[in-house]
Amino acid sequence: MKITILGAGAIGGLAGAYMAEAGHDVTLVDRWAEHIDAIKVHGLKVDGVRGELHFDVKALHPGELEGPLEAVLIATKSQHTIEALESVLPLFGPETFVVSYQNGFNEHDIAARLTEAGLGGLERVIGSIPNYGGALVDPGYLEFVHEGAIQLGEMTGERTPRLLELADKLSALTEVQLSDNIWGQIWAKEVYSAQVVFSALVNAPIRETLGVERYARVAGAVVREALEIAEANGITVEAFDFFDPANYKPQTPADTQKLIDNINHAVWLLKKDQKPDAHQFKKKGSGIWWDIVYRNRPSEVRSSNGKLVDYAAQVGADSRLNAKLCEMIYEIEGGQRQLGFENYDELEAYIASIGKALP
Repeated sequence: MKITILGAGAIGGLAGAYMAEAGHDVTLVDRWAEHIDAIKVHGLKVDGVRGELHFDVKALHPGELEGPLEAVLIATKSQHTIEALESVLPLFGPETFVVSYQNGFNEHDIAARLTEAGLGGLERVIGSIPNYGGALVDPGYLEFVHEGAIQLGEMTGERTPRLLELADKLSALTEVQLSDNIWGQIWAKEVYSAQVVFSALVNAPIRETLGVERYARVAGAVVREALEIAEANGITVEAFDFFDPANYKPQTPADTQKLIDNINHAVWLLKKDQKPDAHQFKKKGSGIWWDIVYRNRPSEVRSSNGKLVDYAAQVGADSRLNAKLCEMIYEIEGGQRQLGFENYDELEAYIASIGKALP
């Protein structure tokens, strides 16, 4: 299988590096010319939870890519998904398929564009959730921030030969879990990610945000509403590694305490493989925080978690908390709001004012 990864940042870059090291046919493609040039000349430097490593992996500028392509993994930020897809449509062959290897609700958008182009539809699309984390620090340099499995599944729910082969190759990086309901898994990730968006309202490590009970309660209320949006859309939200949807429906103070304990455990899981004495991590927060603070660019909230609000509107579900949270992030990105714990105070007060606080 010939694998082309569009987006050579942390998620795509790490997958490409480890698959290339295992001898698989992988090409990294990225529109950041300096990054591709650095990989071509020096290879890919990776440090973080697995130590300091070096990988030789094929890298191309977008204009250098030739078809026909086979497995196309789109690992860009969610807002650049269709733009990345457009760049390779002329290189499609009869067996080309696309994997949304990123955050967000992108699979059906990809299928719709393929249908418009006369190239098929959802049968050409595989969904995935890469649950490991990292950061593109500088050209040719990635930081591996935390371990995590990959969920992978055909949108049709089938166990196809291409799915099994791709899973085998991705296992060079980490555990791959096959899913018969990948759309439910994707919804689970976006529901859970509402609290990740929440953590990006301040410039602080996650132990000072979700790791504080008061703030975890606020985040929990936002995630509970996101879960209600999913269920109103008829989605069976699947549990995964450190997320159990049942925990986000607390009826009693004891239920809420169980939820807080679950959030604390998730924070611990994200940090357990880090060895601060061996490596001082540059990325101390979420990818959203990283984009806002380190890379000074808009995050993917509009095209990932922001879509929760759109899905709510389609079925008349209440999305006031998620809409408020997203608007706060947009204001930060636009320079109308500062990062700070006062944002938590504001959101906490809003939750109380509309009667959505956890018991």
